[in-house]
Amino acid sequence: MDLPLDHVRTLLAVVDEGTFDAAAAALHVTPSAISQRIKVLEQRTGRVLLLRTKPVQLTDSGRLVVRFARQVAHLERDVRAELGVAEPARLPIAVNADSLATWFLPALTQVPDVYFELHREDESHTTDLLREGLVMAAVTASPEPVAGCSVRPLGAMRYTPAAEPTFAAHWRGRLAEAPVVVFDRRDEMQDRYVRDTTDALGASRFRHHVPASEAFAAAVTAGLGWGLVPAQHADPRLRTGALVALGEPIDVPLYWQQ
Repeated sequence: MDLPLDHVRTLLAVVDEGTFDAAAAALHVTPSAISQRIKVLEQRTGRVLLLRTKPVQLTDSGRLVVRFARQVAHLERDVRAELGVAEPARLPIAVNADSLATWFLPALTQVPDVYFELHREDESHTTDLLREGLVMAAVTASPEPVAGCSVRPLGAMRYTPAAEPTFAAHWRGRLAEAPVVVFDRRDEMQDRYVRDTTDALGASRFRHHVPASEAFAAAVTAGLGWGLVPAQHADPRLRTGALVALGEPIDVPLYWQQ
């Protein structure tokens, strides 16, 4: 099966830009040309590659082709760099919210001539975006490499189980019953902590969903519930007494996959 590279690049542009019109503008062609290229690509593969929603959504077959497209684009950049005709690269990365709010952005400033597209996702699920071909690299909690990727340890993020002092006193000894703050419905960190430190199967079902790193710490400080707060947010509050620790900190190892 021969996949025309121009058509493969077009599929990647549609996915990255979100719509046929936006991809047409990025590639300096007409929307009808974009539509025709995608149609040809689907005929060549014998599969539907895109759901024509806004933004577009990839099918399982489309994810395979997009992953191939990103690998080709990466190889092309490497060749241009060796030939001395490199252009600024575009790098989609999956990263967890706590890394994004603390150490990750300063690290990006050390990488010149790259434009970053950041996808925020829980560290336990960032590898899903790698498998789907939506990103080329990820900060992840998994040391197991995605097929075709290499893995490098980054270190660990420290989290402290903490609560506002009055809240902590009221719920002392009843952590599994206490209201809890979680990042979103995919955040299982508090549940794992309760399972590891008590006989309960998980944290309370009475939970607040706060999907932002600094706001998460603020919610715990306000007394909405307890939570595992990143050290960068927890330590200053622990020093002033705004928060009290409910147990020993835990370290979550992080890895770079690409």
